[in-house]
Amino acid sequence: MNQIKIGKFIAECRKKNNLTQMQLAEKLNITDRAISKWENGKAMPDSSIMLDLCKELKISVNELLSGEMISMENKK
Repeated sequence: MNQIKIGKFIAECRKKNNLTQMQLAEKLNITDRAISKWENGKAMPDSSIMLDLCKELKISVNELLSGEMISMENKK
């Protein structure tokens, strides 16, 4: 897993969903500092909140862990 790639992907998805770091943090009951650490590649989301994070960002866990959108062709 490439933490920096995943962090950039989290930031991209967050912005695509018109969320600030603070708004996303509030939805996940964590600090905006944690979101910042993820987006800068300094930390990874805890497994206990990955499903909720993916739900808020409208992505799958596989997409989160790969750091990119997975097209339908790649899923086959």
